[in-house]
Formats: sequence, structure tokens, C-alpha cells
Amino acid sequence: MQTDTRTFMDKFWLVLKGLAMGAANKVPGVSGGVVAFVAGFYEEFIQSLQKINGKALRLLLGGRFKSFWRYINGKFLGLLILGMLISYFSVSLLLDLALKNYPLLVWSTFFGMIIGSIYYIGKDFEDWGRRNIALMLLGVIVGVSISLLEPAQENDNLIFVFFCGIIGVSGMTLPGLSGSFILILFGNYVLLLVDSVNALYMMLVDIITWDFSFLDDEEQMRLIKVLVVFAAGSLTGLVTLSHFLGYLLKHFKSATNAVILGFIAGSLGVVWPWKEEVYKIENGKRLMDINGDPILDNYDRFLPSDFTIGNVLAVFFILLGIFIVVALGKYGEKTRSHG
Repeated sequence: MQTDTRTFMDKFWLVLKGLAMGAANKVPGVSGGVVAFVAGFYEEFIQSLQKINGKALRLLLGGRFKSFWRYINGKFLGLLILGMLISYFSVSLLLDLALKNYPLLVWSTFFGMIIGSIYYIGKDFEDWGRRNIALMLLGVIVGVSISLLEPAQENDNLIFVFFCGIIGVSGMTLPGLSGSFILILFGNYVLLLVDSVNALYMMLVDIITWDFSFLDDEEQMRLIKVLVVFAAGSLTGLVTLSHFLGYLLKHFKSATNAVILGFIAGSLGVVWPWKEEVYKIENGKRLMDINGDPILDNYDRFLPSDFTIGNVLAVFFILLGIFIVVALGKYGEKTRSHG
């Protein structure tokens, strides 16, 4: 009975880890890959994605479904993806609400969690040679540079959307590189993660109610087509990037971890808590998405100068974020040592 309980709890925790990855990856500046790295399943995640290859395709097309599932570590990937899907329709929505109503506290928590991630990953990093220090600094420079770029205009060209899918999923596989923030820089965050997802939701509601009038709605069908191409690009990105990162981790592990650590440190600029949102303006008016919400352009960051309750709470939530990551990391170490 104890074995069954432990097996169930392992599955439950995997779903929760997927949920955390999905929620983190949707927030601009935060990377789902950091969750995988700190929770200790990053390498297994990358290695499992690497198994989605020619051999897996042959097993699938040959009808050997059980062999295919075992080969790709399907139970592990399936539970993680389940958690990500649950996150998208639950925790992510709560995060959106929290960001609208308590932005300073939410950004402070994420800022603290990234600091905690840097500490947790860095404490076990031993190869502090000149090469790795240079690679780490390069990662920091790239991370900071990305945070300072000006966002482009929205572009629904399907080739570009496919490319956005490849790059946008990078936050799942490369810790410190936020896929959602990259989409903001590409100008397609609202198109791909808001408008097209809303169009899919409305289409599903229509299908359930046996209403197929959406087929005549050109705008909705355009958004569905965009979402399908984006999903195809994301799947391509997951598989190709995992093969590339798997190769790097196998042959240049310390150098790869140095760059990852630099990326994570560089991403601190994106999630800096004290900032004001800058929205897209056209003809003197804010541009709105299909939900009537203003479209984010970028952020103006500043240093806090007043001793206010809000700033004190922000510091507290930074410390809380650090504590959460360090505590989760130690719990993960304890779980792995008993496993």
C-alpha cells in the first residue's frame, strides 16, 4: 500500500511541477525552465523530449503504442503537460488577475524567486574557471540586452508565427529566457497568447452548443489558423531545442550551466518590481485587444525612493520568493535522496 501511495504522490507532484512550469512561462520575464532546473527534473525533461525522434515516429506509425509511450518516457511527459494545461486554464488566469490588481507584489515575488534560483543553482556550481565566468557574463549581457529591446509591431505572417512558436517555447527548455517576454518583443504576445486562445475558447463553446457559425467568421478562423501554426512551431521548437540542449549538457555541461546561470541573472531586469507599464498608442489613444484591455508595449523601470507600506511589502515578498525557491529546492533534494 505504501508503494502505491508513493507512486500516486510522485504523479501528483509531477502534475504540480507542470502546473508551476506553465504558470511561470506565461508571465513575461519568468521562465518555466527555471522551475524544472530548481525542482531537479530539468535534465530528465530534456532527455525525454530528445526521445521524440525518428525511432519514436516509427514506433507510433507501426502501431506499437505501448513501446512508443515507454520510449519517450510518456508517463513523465504526459503528467507534466497535463499540469501545464491545467495551469493555463486556472493558475495562469489567477496570475493575470493578480498582475492587474497587485503588480508590485507579484513582480516582487518573482524577482525573489529568480534570486533564490540563482543561489540554489549557483551553490552547487564548482567549475569557476575563466571560460565559464566569461560564458556566465555573456549570458548576463544577453539577458539584460533582451530586456532593453524595443518591441516590434504585431505580425500575423504564418512563417513568422511559426518562428515565434519555436522561439516562444524557449522558456520551457532554456532557463532564464522568457518565451512570453520574447513574444512581447516580437510584437505577437497578444495575438498568440490572448486573441488566438480566446478564439479557440469561443470555437469550443460554439461546438459544444452545436453552433458552427464560427466557420463563416473570417477573423475567428484567421486566429485559429494562427494558433495552429504557432502550436506547430512550439512543438518543433521543443523537440529541436531539446536535442541541441541535450547535446550541450552531455558534452559541455559546466559551460552550459554557466550560460544558463547568466541568463537567469540577466532576466532580473525584466522582472524588476518597480516599474510602470507603457501601453501601445495609436492616434493619441491606447490600443485595445478583443477583451477591451490595453495592449502592453514595454515597461519604464525606476528605483523606489519613498518609505511606503507598498515598498516594505515588496521587500517582504522578495524575501518570500527567495524562501519559496530555496525551500522547494531542499524538498526536492530530500525527495530524490529518499527515492
